[in-house]
Amino acid sequence: MLRTLLYLSIAVLVLAVAVFALGSCAGRARLPVEAGIGPDPELPPPDPSMIPVVKVAPAKGWPEGAKPQSAPGFEVNAFALDLAHPRWLHVLPNGDVLVAETAAPPQPELGGGIRGWAMKKMMERAGSAVPSADRITLLRDADGDGVAEYRSLFLKGLHSPFGMALVGETLYVANTDALLRFPYRTGETQISTPGEVVTDLPAGPINYHWTKTVIASRDGSLLYVTVGSNSNAGERGMTAEYRRAAILEVDPQSGRSRVYASGLRNPIGLAWHPETGELWTTVNERDEIGSDLVPDYLTSVRDGGFYGWPYSYYGKHVDERVQPPRPDLVEKAIVPDYALGAHTASMGLVFYEGSLFPPQYVGGAFIGQHGSWNRKPPSGYKVIFVPFTNGRPSGPPQDVLTGFLDEEGNARGRPVGVAIDRFGALLVADDVGNAIWRVTPATASAAR
Repeated sequence: MLRTLLYLSIAVLVLAVAVFALGSCAGRARLPVEAGIGPDPELPPPDPSMIPVVKVAPAKGWPEGAKPQSAPGFEVNAFALDLAHPRWLHVLPNGDVLVAETAAPPQPELGGGIRGWAMKKMMERAGSAVPSADRITLLRDADGDGVAEYRSLFLKGLHSPFGMALVGETLYVANTDALLRFPYRTGETQISTPGEVVTDLPAGPINYHWTKTVIASRDGSLLYVTVGSNSNAGERGMTAEYRRAAILEVDPQSGRSRVYASGLRNPIGLAWHPETGELWTTVNERDEIGSDLVPDYLTSVRDGGFYGWPYSYYGKHVDERVQPPRPDLVEKAIVPDYALGAHTASMGLVFYEGSLFPPQYVGGAFIGQHGSWNRKPPSGYKVIFVPFTNGRPSGPPQDVLTGFLDEEGNARGRPVGVAIDRFGALLVADDVGNAIWRVTPATASAAR
């Protein structure tokens, strides 16, 4: 009996290794990643396969003294180093920078079987399978030289925290399973008061997409929270997707919430456009139908809008894998505003409202692209800028920060959250590099 079990275990392991290896050999892209970028992306026929494409850039980190490559006319320096998987950023009114040092919570329901084993190995290789520090750190650059000389443990004992929003003297933090509030006074470097639950958020027992971002309305009366799907394309059934693949609108006074927009597979970045006042989001689209599909995207968000997931993508392009079909929902699916390339894992989003960068950057969007794990060749692994005119994307994206992959295809870093500091410089959270990078025009010799 023991020998039989041993043989079975070995057979399963061999099969799992074979699946992972075959995935690494499958499905090279037929189109350049640029074909899937812009207001009218090229959408070739799906290329599904039993073995999905796997092309993971091994996480190596930055060699001593190395840093990303900034675009011509700009320079980059390390604002802070030696952090623990920094993912998201929030700049307080006094200029202090809050950093969510976080990772996925334990997800035992995702770890079963060959697929679960392969997913775990992929995450380890990509640098994502690390314990969550479950904290928010405060960074302060008091002398304005572009480097944080002071850091403090601002909040601890959280549960895979991600998004942060300040309204008056109340700081909201989106844990993976609940939206919390804390009292905050300007200049504080630590909060010891326990958080109060505003509302629970969809989480376990599966919690496939665990990150939750929060943003306040302009008047602070409402909060908007992103909730990613519990599957790639609805394969766990739609009962597992209740109030997921959505942006929730939350009344912080009562804790009541409603689905503001749906059909968004994994919305992450949230920002209000400074001219139009519209809410915009970055969304990570579905996998396993080829290296060329489906482009992630940047889009304005309509109240009550449905964006297709899982039944269709980019409007009425039906995903035949999803059964039973819903032609009624496909018919009303909204086409996103701007494609960001297949599998780029576009996450961080901030509209530029500063004065340090040249005028053409005002009103445009900086986006952190975490990078693909399932496209050959890789896509993303950079920070881009999308120009806007009259509140709408108005041209091709521009590379702002690159060099996150080395010549051998290893990931020295992976950009996630982006923010604008009090001087107008761009901050970028790098979770593999455990750093916050700061980008300024090369002519700006100081932060001021």
